[in-house]
Amino acid sequence: MFGSCLDAGSSIPAAAHIQWHFSDPTSAFLLGDLLNEAETSQRVSNSPGSAWIGMGKPACSESPGQLENPSFFLRALFLLLFCGHVSSQCKILRCNSEYVAATLNLRGSNRNAAYCNALRSYSHCTRKTARTCRGDLAYHSAVHGIEDLMIQNNCSKEGPTLPPRPRPPAPNHQGFESLDICNYEKSFLYKHGQPPSYQHCAAFGDPHIRTFHDDFHTCRVEGSWPLLDNDYLFVQATSSPVAKGSNATVTSKLTIIFKNMKECIDQKVYQAEIDNLPAAFEDGSVNGGERPGGSSLVIRERSPGQHVEIQAEYIGTTIAVRQAGHQLSFSIRAAEEVARAFTEEQDLQLCVGGCPRSQRISRSECCRSRVATEMARALCKELLPVEDVYFQSCVFDVVTSGDANFTMAAHGALEDARVFLPNAEKLHIFQAGAGCPHISSSFLLLLLTSGLWAVLLHF
Repeated sequence: MFGSCLDAGSSIPAAAHIQWHFSDPTSAFLLGDLLNEAETSQRVSNSPGSAWIGMGKPACSESPGQLENPSFFLRALFLLLFCGHVSSQCKILRCNSEYVAATLNLRGSNRNAAYCNALRSYSHCTRKTARTCRGDLAYHSAVHGIEDLMIQNNCSKEGPTLPPRPRPPAPNHQGFESLDICNYEKSFLYKHGQPPSYQHCAAFGDPHIRTFHDDFHTCRVEGSWPLLDNDYLFVQATSSPVAKGSNATVTSKLTIIFKNMKECIDQKVYQAEIDNLPAAFEDGSVNGGERPGGSSLVIRERSPGQHVEIQAEYIGTTIAVRQAGHQLSFSIRAAEEVARAFTEEQDLQLCVGGCPRSQRISRSECCRSRVATEMARALCKELLPVEDVYFQSCVFDVVTSGDANFTMAAHGALEDARVFLPNAEKLHIFQAGAGCPHISSSFLLLLLTSGLWAVLLHF
């Protein structure tokens, strides 16, 4: 038992030759008392009356009654635990680290004075931990080293010390959970060390689609089409003809679903139709519900009956819904991570892939009537001085619909892009040959002159 059996005449092995190191005299005294008791117990157990009688060597006995003194082992165990506890209280390593930090970047003419201050602080730290570090080799080495360094650098024992180091902030045991998980931008910054990237999409007019990738399409889509369909959002636009028998279509209805997010919001549905642009969700609420993060989804009316903005802070997304004349427009600024959160089955999204090729039309198709085109250009130029895709779309819509209110639709989409686009340099998109060609002033003069001669000849 315990590794090997002792012969009858043997004693506790080499007890007198073992060197023991303790952090205080009490521990040494306790161990000495235990060793004496063990030796006494051994001598009693090996007394003549208990010697082996018989032939051969004594057998090992595992009987509990033959253990020399069971209480010895319990007391030894207590002593070991006590010594370990005392050792764990020694804070010399903290003193060492503070000294190293204080002397790491000492420079300048007052370097020696600052070094002496650091040594005195070091000495003061060791004195505070002396009681729990007695017997610790690192502690005694530090004490002697400080004395030698103070002599070498002519430092007096009395004098100024370093100001106490500021206490570090309490550790954040909750980590990410302690942040507002319903604030996407803060959460992303915490996880990635940088702010998130954003993307912009818009649908307006006849309708025209600006995708997340800055592609620009004019579509002849009629009926309901998904603008977005991902893990967080579903947006559907319903298009209908501007007038009966017209080839021009406009967005007449928008349905936006903010999908349930357990920690932040209940599922919310927003619906807008022509002449009905509510400033509330379908259930009458104006936020994300009763959950702790309910305020991370809010709806605000920017202009009654004309402009509503929905901020979904929990997914880093802002949506603008506008009405100009008899058509609706949609603009979104979405976090890139959110915009890409969809599966292969959710591949039909106009904001991601634009209009299907079979549904795309050229904006130059509006140029059959040159007079109407030039009048539309003049109207659009008032609000859209840059002849980019927004200007081209405006001209196309005014010519095909005959409704001057479409200038407001293109202008509103451009203003949303100005606010939502992360890169201002991408505000304007130019597509050569995509719009109606400009009519020269000489051609207009020729038209007017011809018209005047026709009137004179008539009379």
